[in-house]
Amino acid sequence: MRIGIDLGGTKIAGIALDERGATRAEQRVATPRDDYAGTLGAIADLVASLERAAGCAGTVGIGMPGAVSPRTGLVKNANSVWLNGQPFAGDLERVLCRPVRVENDANCLAVSEAVDGAGAGLGTVWALILGTGVGSGIAIAGRALSGRGRIAGEWGHNPLPAPRDDERPGPACYCGRHGCLETWVSGPGLAADHARRTGTPIGGEAVIAALRAGDPAADATIARYLDRLGRGIAQGINLIDPDIVVIGGGLSRVPEILAGLPERVAPHVFSDAFDTPIVASRHGDASGVRGAAWLWNDGPAGLPGA
Repeated sequence: MRIGIDLGGTKIAGIALDERGATRAEQRVATPRDDYAGTLGAIADLVASLERAAGCAGTVGIGMPGAVSPRTGLVKNANSVWLNGQPFAGDLERVLCRPVRVENDANCLAVSEAVDGAGAGLGTVWALILGTGVGSGIAIAGRALSGRGRIAGEWGHNPLPAPRDDERPGPACYCGRHGCLETWVSGPGLAADHARRTGTPIGGEAVIAALRAGDPAADATIARYLDRLGRGIAQGINLIDPDIVVIGGGLSRVPEILAGLPERVAPHVFSDAFDTPIVASRHGDASGVRGAAWLWNDGPAGLPGA
């Protein structure tokens, strides 16, 4: 049995999968924000509860924001800032009394969709998270591409490609830079752009509702959003040329965004043709936690192992 844990900023989701990927148990608990010891304890309690419900012990994979530095063994780049600088993987192994595998949460999304999701059977899956934050992960033959510095797929903190005059220097990002893709194509980024143009501070869901009600200002906001997202996705396609682009996160559930993307991406792809599928994640909100469980996939690459 494989246990997956998806550590988010507000919730910790857990799942237990059998050897073929069927769900044996699943639970979620609130994240103890700003409490490192409490976070370790909550994960340990969740693993124990899943094992009781499933009736057996399992391997444990963890999806988390940020990454574990191969140089120091400490967490870096996590927007759940209480994890940064902590020996998270080692501490988890100590409290769980077993080995754990830890990956970036976007890489877990990519693994999930590559193993038995929208990208099953394909060689290279590029998965994007478009939600409160923005990130991406890459899976090759069903396994996460972490990279030398564990930053492969850190797409959201690259600058918006080909910025126009009115897009420079771009909004301030929590990482200390300006104009990161996250500041433009996250849910809060979409809402902030609408507020700057209209003077009306409403959330991203309200912008989508206004679009569907025929509001021209909302229509213009979504057009700008798609243009920027298209440039950003094309940049990634030009770098890794994936077999499929899978989109997760809250904005993946907006059909108008998915439907409008291919025509915005195509002009920026350096090729004589563009036919890369851009699709929503098959497992939806469960993709990250399922991918964490599949980190212990040591069978044939890309296939559920024994």
